[in-house]
Amino acid sequence: QVQLVESGGGLVQAGGSLRLSCAASGRTISKYGMGWFRQAPGKEREPVAAISWSGQNTDYANSVKGRFTISRDDAKNTVYLQMNSLKPEDTAVYSCAAPGFQWGGAALTSTTYRYWGQGTQVTVSS
Repeated sequence: QVQLVESGGGLVQAGGSLRLSCAASGRTISKYGMGWFRQAPGKEREPVAAISWSGQNTDYANSVKGRFTISRDDAKNTVYLQMNSLKPEDTAVYSCAAPGFQWGGAALTSTTYRYWGQGTQVTVSS
């Protein structure tokens, strides 16, 4: 079992930045790939970014490439999402996810992940 807790969301103006954190407990995530997803009201959950166990491989949704950066600090059992140049269309609940098996890659497919955090709200005003 692993528990994931996101933080760092909030209200920001368009063009601003936020840094989200995902703190894991119950299991070390150092050998696991991790992902960030988001869900806007009335829309399906969509992938945002993923990072491999080593941190050397990352993948991003086209909509956030060049603006968002995923990283990890295994000493803190935490994954981050740095979001720059935010747009109103980035408004959503952002959740991190961990696999239920020893998957080490950077996967943007939600079916890879078993454990999900409750999410943190990000609201970008125009």
